[in-house]
Amino acid sequence: MNTTTTLLIIFLLFNVVTFCLFWWDKDAARDGGWRVSEARLLQFAFLGGSLGAVAAQRLLRHKTRKEPFRTHLMAILILHVVLAPAALLFGPTLYRLLHAG
Repeated sequence: MNTTTTLLIIFLLFNVVTFCLFWWDKDAARDGGWRVSEARLLQFAFLGGSLGAVAAQRLLRHKTRKEPFRTHLMAILILHVVLAPAALLFGPTLYRLLHAG
């Protein structure tokens, strides 16, 4: 398995975990159980689970009206949308430059 495939699998798994955290928090909100903090949900989104977070927010209708949570999540998603293509385009070159120096 090459590096790209490994990174893609990690990315997908992290998004699934983030989606599940949102699901767990939604169930806890309904049942009065232990909740996942908004900071933790945003942390998972920031660390790479933004697509899973947005999918959960839309599909589960969870935290759709909470501000500033909603704005922070959209900012994280936009950051990832900008950084992902940049990393794909310039990442290998930067990697080679860092290891050559």
